[in-house]
Amino acid sequence: MNTDHSILLKYFPDLTKLQIDRFRRLGVLYKEWNGKINLISRKDIDNLYIRHILHSLSIAKAFRFKSGTTFLDIGTGGGLPGIPLAIYIEDCHFHLVDSIAKKIMVVQDIIDVLDLTNTTSECVRAEELKGQYHFILARAVGDLPKLIGYSKGLIAKDQINNLSNGLISLRGDELGLNKIDKGASKTQLSDFFEEEFFDSKFIIHLPIFFSFSQKNPN
Repeated sequence: MNTDHSILLKYFPDLTKLQIDRFRRLGVLYKEWNGKINLISRKDIDNLYIRHILHSLSIAKAFRFKSGTTFLDIGTGGGLPGIPLAIYIEDCHFHLVDSIAKKIMVVQDIIDVLDLTNTTSECVRAEELKGQYHFILARAVGDLPKLIGYSKGLIAKDQINNLSNGLISLRGDELGLNKIDKGASKTQLSDFFEEEFFDSKFIIHLPIFFSFSQKNPN
């Protein structure tokens, strides 16, 4: 199995030389930092490009976003999915947040080293967030009802994409979609990627008007 950055070209053949170089350097940076701070499971670091970077990029495979779209990556951890998406979607803006200062320190270092001018970071708790964004991103954030509660006041009303503004969540567990109002969509990632890892992975998109049967997510 191809586990280096070239696997990305299999699914994103339009990558520029600069983007390819940034993705190559991103892998080096993650491996260097992971030896100091546990950003990614150490037993999983060899699968970085498939299980973490390509997984993050699946959002760009499933959906198309217009120039000027703004994203808030809640609980970004080591910068996933925000940094891979920012490398690929250069004309959109990404704000990456996490409550753990040492993780945001790493994220900001990666942003600086790769010169990602479309990306900012902030150490802040989700309930203290302010601002308006077209899409809220979340990967490996377990409590979906609580995430929905945090997201509602942060989603912009102005609509510039065909995809409705809202929450985009990368999931690896089965969510009871019957608990979510009509309008939510589930995208199976094995429709785009042939690697076995993606067989149990999918994207949930919850539009701006979404609600959850559990009204109080606390």
